[in-house]
Amino acid sequence: MSDVAEMVVNKTCHMQTSSALAPEETERMGTGIVAALKTVFDPEIPADIYELGLIYKVDIKDDRAVDVEMTLTSPSCPSAAELPTMVENAVASVPGVGVVNVSIVWEPVWMPDRMTDEARLVLNMW
Repeated sequence: MSDVAEMVVNKTCHMQTSSALAPEETERMGTGIVAALKTVFDPEIPADIYELGLIYKVDIKDDRAVDVEMTLTSPSCPSAAELPTMVENAVASVPGVGVVNVSIVWEPVWMPDRMTDEARLVLNMW
């Protein structure tokens, strides 16, 4: 993401690079990762997990490994077992991405105010 070490991609997700990769390559990968994340939908909610604000951090490493920190809408989410694998597969499909590690975090707790305007529009939550 240019020559900046950390960049806010939306109001809830930070794209971080602790990488010596060229800024253009990091930006290309970051754009691809965000696009891939937007293809992952919570099976119970008609909005993608990125716009829902479930992705907290994406870190692109020197070796092209990508660490993703995400949360769920609640600890009892019925999709808890499948969403991290869906995220891992989506991010791994981006050209140039190496090993993908997805971690579920519970802090900060997900709240509806983490959603983007696009998700609010899809869910009619104005």
